[in-house]
Amino acid sequence: MTQMTDLTPEFVDAMFRRADGGFRFARWGRPIVPVVFGVDDATLSTMKGAIEAVVTLAGHKMAETDVELGVNLMLFFCSDWSELPDVPNLDRLVPDLAELSVRLAEAGATQYRTFRYDDSGAIKACFTFIRVAGDVAEMAAETLALSIAVQSVLAWGDRAFADTSPLALAKGVAVLRPEIGAIIAASYDPVLPAMADDPSHALRLFARAQVGAQANG
Repeated sequence: MTQMTDLTPEFVDAMFRRADGGFRFARWGRPIVPVVFGVDDATLSTMKGAIEAVVTLAGHKMAETDVELGVNLMLFFCSDWSELPDVPNLDRLVPDLAELSVRLAEAGATQYRTFRYDDSGAIKACFTFIRVAGDVAEMAAETLALSIAVQSVLAWGDRAFADTSPLALAKGVAVLRPEIGAIIAASYDPVLPAMADDPSHALRLFARAQVGAQANG
């Protein structure tokens, strides 16, 4: 088991900082309904299993359909960003899709994620795009699936995982870092709001994450 060494108020705060320096926290406000495009059946099963595991950790729910959108967590796998504009009706969901695909290609990106929010600021949809190349292509399906699930369950800050993965190795197997798991579980405490832009929210998350970690330790 990995040890939780990074759980501090400053660490939690940094997990939800935006590029402009502002703080913004958001969790899902409705059951998650995933759909995965561009993978084989085995990978599809692995992806949905990882999503279910992270949703269960959060104490949140999944469903068969979203009454407004049908599905609300959409994962698209491709081998080249130029494939995105050819996906039928995707441009209706993601504005300026052609321009986005060009920017991603120029940046050499392997992942892109964008969220949609409801009137209360809670997450109502998430679109994730993964280009299967480079390090991503060499990653085990279980590892990639868990990483994607973690990054989709909350609207993390712009650089939350830029330098450090949300995962760690335990006896050669990729597992969720305990401090990240504790933050996810704390984030879905029903007492807390689904959206917050006051940095003091990080202190509330930290307090609950710390209590939860001690209870599970």
